Amino acid sequence: MPQGEVRSLRDWLDDTADDCRRHLWGRDAQIALGELAHGSSLDIDPVQLQGCSVLVATRDQLTAALALIELDGVARRLTLVPPDVARAQFPAIIADAGIDALLTDDATDDLGDLGVALRVMCRPRIRPLARPRLERHARLARQPTEWVLFTSGTTGLPKMVMHSLVGLAGAIKLGDTRDGTVVWGTFYDIRRYGGLQIFLRAIHDGGSLVLSDAKEPVGEFLDRLGRHGVTHMSGTPSHWRRALMSPSARAMSPRYVRLSGEIADQAILDNLAAFYGTARIGHAYASTEAGVGFDVNDGREGFPAAMIGAPGDVQMKVVDGSLRIRSPRTAFGYVGTGAAALFDPDGFVDTGDMLERRGDRYHFAGRKGGIINVGGLKVHPEEVEGVINRHPQVRMSLVHPRRSPITGAIVVAEVVLREEAAKPERERCGARFSICVAPGWRSTRCRS
Repeated sequence: MPQGEVRSLRDWLDDTADDCRRHLWGRDAQIALGELAHGSSLDIDPVQLQGCSVLVATRDQLTAALALIELDGVARRLTLVPPDVARAQFPAIIADAGIDALLTDDATDDLGDLGVALRVMCRPRIRPLARPRLERHARLARQPTEWVLFTSGTTGLPKMVMHSLVGLAGAIKLGDTRDGTVVWGTFYDIRRYGGLQIFLRAIHDGGSLVLSDAKEPVGEFLDRLGRHGVTHMSGTPSHWRRALMSPSARAMSPRYVRLSGEIADQAILDNLAAFYGTARIGHAYASTEAGVGFDVNDGREGFPAAMIGAPGDVQMKVVDGSLRIRSPRTAFGYVGTGAAALFDPDGFVDTGDMLERRGDRYHFAGRKGGIINVGGLKVHPEEVEGVINRHPQVRMSLVHPRRSPITGAIVVAEVVLREEAAKPERERCGARFSICVAPGWRSTRCRS
C-alpha cells in the first residue's frame, strides 16, 4: 500500500497479521503480533475509545507498543508520556492536550484524581474478543490519529510536539523482504522520537522488535538481544560506547548498526565497524520537531556538504551556523501554540544544531544553547568530546562547564579509559586540546 494511503498501524499489520514469527519482546513478556487480529490488550473494546484524546502513561514499553497498535486510527489523539516525565506534571499535560482517557498498565499506580473521564487498563497479554478484528473495525469511522511526543533536554514542562503517522514514517522505505526475518532492537525508549522510529520500522518491515527496560543491566539486555537473534540494532553513540564495554557485546551479531540522537564521532564509527565486522554501520540525523533529516552510510562522521541546498522532499539550509530543515517529515506544530513557534517564515524548522564546514563535509559542532563561554571563548562540549574520544586509550567522555571566578566557566571532562590503559598520565589528545585522563570517571580540566 502506498505510504500516503496508510491511515493506521493496522494497515501495516494486515498483510502479515497471522504470521506467528512476528513478536514484540519485552523483558518479562512477549506478544505475537498475530494475536492482535483476534483479541485485545485493553480491558475495554477499543471501539469505546473512538475519537478520544488518550494519554498513554504506561510503565512498560511493551504495553505502550500494544496501545499504539490498537488505538492508532481509532483515537483522535495519542499523547505518549516517557517514564522520566514527573507525575506532578500530569495535570498540566492533561489540560493542554485535552485528555479525556488515561491508559495505564499499573492498577496500583497512584495518579490521583486527575479529572479524566475514562481510565483504561492495558496488559501484556491478549484477551479474545467476541467479534473478529475486521468486524470490530468496520464499525469505526477511520481517521488519521494525531501523535503527540515530548521534547527532551528542557527544564520545566517539556514541549509537546504534534505529528501524523505519515510524517513519522516519511523516512521509512519498504525493505526487500517482509518474511519476518528482520529483528530490530533498540536501546531507546519507544515513547521518545528515536525509539518510536525503530518501533515503526519494525512494524513496517514485517519484522519483530526487542524492547529495552530502563532497570535492566546492559549486559543482560545484550544477552537477550542475542537470544532473539537481533539483525538490526539502534542507539545513541553513548549507548553503543557502554555496550562495547560489556563482555556481552559479542552476544549479538547484527547485520545493521544504526546511530542517532547524538553526534557520531569517527572513533565510535570505527570501533563499531571493527567490532561488528560484517555489519553495515550508519548514522542518522533526526529531531523531535524536524523529523528524520538524512542517513549517512559511508562510515565517516558528518555528512556531505552537497546535501545542503539539494532538491528533494527534505530541504536543508544553514543560517548563522545552525541547521534548518523543511520536509513532509517535520512536526506540524506544538500543542497549544500550533505551527507559529515551530517554523521560520520560509517553513523551515531551526534545529538548534550547529554546523562547521571542513572541506567537502559538514560536521556537527554542538547545540546552539549548549555553548560554554570560557572568558569570551565559545566552546562546544560535543566538539571537545570528539577530540577526547579519538584518543586510543579513551572509551568515552562527558564534557560540561564548571563555574570559575576568573573566566566565568572552565571546561571539565569526565573520561573512561579502556581497560588496557596502563596508568594515569597526561596525554596530548589533539592539536587544540590537552587533558589529564584517569581510569574510571574522574573530573579533569581540559585546556585549550
